Amino acid sequence: MAHAAETPAESTILTSEPLLTFNSGGFSYRIERRGEQSMYTVSDGKATLELPIKWVVGAGRIGQTYVIEKDGQYYESRVSYFKEIKGLDISIGHQGVHPKTLMEAVGKPIPGLAVANCFNCHATNALHDGKLTEDTVEAGIRCVRCHEAAPRHLAGLSQGELDLPEMKKLTLMPPADVLGFCGQCHRTASDVTTDASDPNTVRFAPYRLSLSKCYDLADKRITCMACHDPHQEVGVDKVDYDSKCNACHAGAKPGAAKCKVATNDCVSCHMPRVEIPGAHHQFIDHWIRIANPPKKKAHS
Repeated sequence: MAHAAETPAESTILTSEPLLTFNSGGFSYRIERRGEQSMYTVSDGKATLELPIKWVVGAGRIGQTYVIEKDGQYYESRVSYFKEIKGLDISIGHQGVHPKTLMEAVGKPIPGLAVANCFNCHATNALHDGKLTEDTVEAGIRCVRCHEAAPRHLAGLSQGELDLPEMKKLTLMPPADVLGFCGQCHRTASDVTTDASDPNTVRFAPYRLSLSKCYDLADKRITCMACHDPHQEVGVDKVDYDSKCNACHAGAKPGAAKCKVATNDCVSCHMPRVEIPGAHHQFIDHWIRIANPPKKKAHS
């Protein structure tokens, strides 16, 4: 999370990929490294528009999108970098858009409220009275983003104080509060405008988790932090999650049926990977269920 947003100077992808090019719909794109800056260039063959990248959004584990500024207006880049293809392609949410001008080809304008929401989730100390304050923005998610008392806590430590401000212990929060807390950025049902049949909603883990039959507002064994440590990168070994599933489904919780098929590699069947159109990545679906029920044999 520390790299949820970066400056171009900090971006390892832009540093290691000094020239990225892409063509789409009659427009050509270049992202070129110049010192610690990266320039975003769009051309239609007759005219060219070159602008510096102001912010890099996304750590690059899946991909990253770029924020451009022109005349005080922020734009979300029409092209993004995707790790799977090690190159540029149309950004998620921009598919099907056919720009007619260079500025339209640069990307979508980001309204003021959307700018605030974007930086509030990808950066720290970004907002003041609900508005973006560029002079206080810290790239990425820092301790204070989740633990508001962190600055006073650290200041007390440095001065040898024993009566330190208590930082919020997220693990002590009720399950519903945990979902809402993580969902501030990862999105809950209140943020989703489509239904579960939309594959794009698979990106919103708290929302999908809340659809699960086993989701229990009173049980801490089925919360975001039951499986994920927010201080660590997300684990990729599926077997590591078996103990989390078996905490209920091995008989410890009444009504939690034991799987008739297996007791390991649970997520392969019950949390399948879903390819999001244009994302070049398969996302884990957190809607826990029998995703692919066995087909009944036809009677002869």
